[in-house]
Amino acid sequence: MTTPASRPSRAWGTLGAGAAAVAACAVCCAGPILAVLGSIGVTSAIGALWMPALAVLTVAAGLGVFVVRRRRRRVSCHTAPAWADLGMPAFGPPPGATDSNGAC
Repeated sequence: MTTPASRPSRAWGTLGAGAAAVAACAVCCAGPILAVLGSIGVTSAIGALWMPALAVLTVAAGLGVFVVRRRRRRVSCHTAPAWADLGMPAFGPPPGATDSNGAC
């Protein structure tokens, strides 16, 4: 008589490998996923606690932009655009100068 083999069937081996892969993925990805969820939670908590301060800052920024634009419109000391003659450098002797031998 022959005895059946004591090794597990192929289905259990595949299932074990799949479970090991899922466990490895969970261990590897758990840190970044928890970090993202934690940062979202912390940001939400800060937003809930500081909502009045955020509203005040938003209003202050809006008023600042409004005041700066209004002041820029009221300023009347603008100069008209005009051409500026900067002059070009002249190469050679200045006009009217003569050489040492008398030639121009």
